[in-house]
Amino acid sequence: MPDRSPKPLVALGFDFGSKRIGIAAGDSLTGTARPVGTVTCGNDGLPDWAGISRHVKDWDPEVFVVGVPYNMNGTPTGLTEAATQFGAALAQRHGRELVMVDERLSSREAEDMLRQRRASGALSRRVTRGDIDAVSAVVLLQQWLRERSLHTRT
Repeated sequence: MPDRSPKPLVALGFDFGSKRIGIAAGDSLTGTARPVGTVTCGNDGLPDWAGISRHVKDWDPEVFVVGVPYNMNGTPTGLTEAATQFGAALAQRHGRELVMVDERLSSREAEDMLRQRRASGALSRRVTRGDIDAVSAVVLLQQWLRERSLHTRT
């Protein structure tokens, strides 16, 4: 009898910033994500598209999940428009589905997670801004995967 179980959906999550973009990979089977790195943005504000393309090639995701920053009261930040433009350019360049998610507090949650790992001894080196950016991408991608699984259960 053929296996009719659905193929897990693979997604890449992006925590956009003006200096760095954190990247995470995850899938719908496990509902988890892991940090896969960061890429830098040049002085011109443009992301390292070649670096992003390498991650897209390595993971072959069906969907991109891009965090959009908002203030706590829901108003746009100085990066909201740039993050939205980045997401649109990413989807257009790679021909993948794009999902934009609210990333409020993802950086704070990432910092807390990394601080706990360091305090427990699981992380022995100093936490860098790049670590925080990559783990922020994990936080927003896992949030999206959880929400997606709640809406796709039968």
